[in-house]
Amino acid sequence: MRPLVAHIDLDALRHNYRLACRCAPQSRSVAVIKADAYGHGALACARALEADVPAFAVACIEEALSLREGGIQAPIVLLEGIFDADELALVDEHRLWISVHSAWQVEALLSYSPRQPIPVWLKVDSGMHRLGFSPEQVASVWQRLVDAPQVTALHLMSHFASADAQDPSVFNQQMRVLQGLADELKAPLCLANSPATLAWPVAHGDWNRPGVMLYGSDPLEVANDVTRQLRPVMSLRSKIIALRELDTGEQVGYGGRWKAPRPSKIAVVAAGYGDGYDRHAVDGTPVLVNGQRCPIAGKVSMDMLTVDVTDVPEAAIGSEVVLWGAASNGAVLPVDEVARYCATISYTLLTGVLPRAPRRYHGANV
Repeated sequence: MRPLVAHIDLDALRHNYRLACRCAPQSRSVAVIKADAYGHGALACARALEADVPAFAVACIEEALSLREGGIQAPIVLLEGIFDADELALVDEHRLWISVHSAWQVEALLSYSPRQPIPVWLKVDSGMHRLGFSPEQVASVWQRLVDAPQVTALHLMSHFASADAQDPSVFNQQMRVLQGLADELKAPLCLANSPATLAWPVAHGDWNRPGVMLYGSDPLEVANDVTRQLRPVMSLRSKIIALRELDTGEQVGYGGRWKAPRPSKIAVVAAGYGDGYDRHAVDGTPVLVNGQRCPIAGKVSMDMLTVDVTDVPEAAIGSEVVLWGAASNGAVLPVDEVARYCATISYTLLTGVLPRAPRRYHGANV
């Protein structure tokens, strides 16, 4: 009965995926649903998208197996590949695709005898220095995999460090290296993450990997005409559960961080860091009360937060409060904006919503 609910708009999810496809009509677009579809529920999102999507992408085999157990039959790419050679039996059994980013993975794959060849994406370190072979190593590893009967559908993949940035210099440098390798090896490519899908057609390859954009978050430093078409998928909504009248100078919350600058009305909302709402939210972080913007006043507590509703006289017990996403009246508070007030990014807010906030699914024939 607690009023905090994460409403998931599956029609918006499908809209955003189709927008990714329109951005790159010559590419196939993997739907990235790792981390429980960025907190939205991987199985529900996969079921909503499966009719449109040629493949899904997850981080690890546990995520892939939960989709298979839920009836998802589409190809699934393991973006970090295997973590242990024993996983190859499950990769083979469940017809998964894998990325290969390290020498030990190559050796494990070439020592295994699958029932059918495994699609492989060879990862190149484009300069992030996380995963992948250096550009100087790629040709020799590529040739070994080309010659291996265990391997099919070999692609080059990589990840951009700064495709979201206004300054294109790092992106252009990475792109030159990757395109040079592709030309040398005559290799099909999978490069574009969400920002590259949205802003850099030169990076559109045989496959793209839209992720956070599917959930309505704009990953670019500066919005463009395409990102303005994104629709929020998660709307985190609660209600006012108490109201307080304060005199000028009275304090609110732990440590008394917020002090009333005038006679004020404070609403107590059923949502807190125990639900995954970020405790780093500063005074002034916006929420929507009955569709109108109001500022958070005071530190976020485990189960509650407090909002200055002085300028919304109709605010009452039971009034709708939107922490991010769409209000019932159509007003929208972008999760990206809330993230900036919390000195973080939308990814952490979306993936941080805890199970105590139930997901309710709408649209896509639910």
